[in-house]
Amino acid sequence: MNESARAARIAPAIMAHIPLPEGLPGISGLLAFRPETAKPLRALAEALLRGPSTLTSGEREMIATFVSARNYCHFCQASHRAAAAHHLDGDYGLVDAVRDDFRNAPVSAKFKALLAIAARVQESGSSVAADDIAQARVEGATDLEIHDTVLIAAAFCMYNRYVDGLATFTPVDERAYDEMGARMAKAGYTAGSADAAAR
Repeated sequence: MNESARAARIAPAIMAHIPLPEGLPGISGLLAFRPETAKPLRALAEALLRGPSTLTSGEREMIATFVSARNYCHFCQASHRAAAAHHLDGDYGLVDAVRDDFRNAPVSAKFKALLAIAARVQESGSSVAADDIAQARVEGATDLEIHDTVLIAAAFCMYNRYVDGLATFTPVDERAYDEMGARMAKAGYTAGSADAAAR
């Protein structure tokens, strides 16, 4: 789906469904509103996207972007798109190729097989078939990579629904997302400020 079609699918909310701190976009407003749940949500994102893994942080951020785009969550896909690009020396083109048509994107066969699994999870966890797992293994994916792909996809379905389910503030200026992505790539998700953990 191209950018204009994606934007047309997302109707920005005039205001959030509950009173949130002003000026904090997306999940950052929700994290500030409920610090008790913020801590584990941030820790999960940090472990999945930046923790030790044979998948790069750029690849893991691309999975987050891919799933968020399929869920039409503009805030999450735009911010994680930027984070992925910042992990990939600014290569927005590669991130967009994966987001828009992963089967023809210039990435490894293993990563395509993992993205196919992520797509199944986004549809429904029960959509993942034994053949999907077998294909990923044929392409060299480890059990840990398969596990983490499923968990990233599942977690971002949750994050997407959290952000959009409460109609959080979604910036329209793409420069704001580039700045968020740079912070996320550099500082990660467990930093003290809500902005550093913005999605």
